[in-house]
Amino acid sequence: MTREEFEELVAEALDRIPPELTRLMDNVAVFVEDEPPADDPELLGLYEGTPLTERGEWYAGVLPDRITVYRGPTLRMCASREDVIAETEVTVVHEIAHHFGIDDDRLHALGYG
Repeated sequence: MTREEFEELVAEALDRIPPELTRLMDNVAVFVEDEPPADDPELLGLYEGTPLTERGEWYAGVLPDRITVYRGPTLRMCASREDVIAETEVTVVHEIAHHFGIDDDRLHALGYG
């Protein structure tokens, strides 16, 4: 799968997020990278920033939070295009949930681990 095709899958996954949630997302940007950091080669996605639940009056003039979805590990772990589509959607939802302050334990319980 080309990078452009993968980027389109990420965009489609973002489009499936309910509008009432996307309206609440604040100061966050989504990126696609080919590979994660060398110290975690199987990482599918990463949220970097300050979750909405932890922002206070001090939160102003900061760079956007960053959600990165990694193409390489996703393609390596999936056996079919359908698997890639499903895994990409789970990864996007998982990382957006971190933006809303939901931790990994809760995400695993909800099936977005």
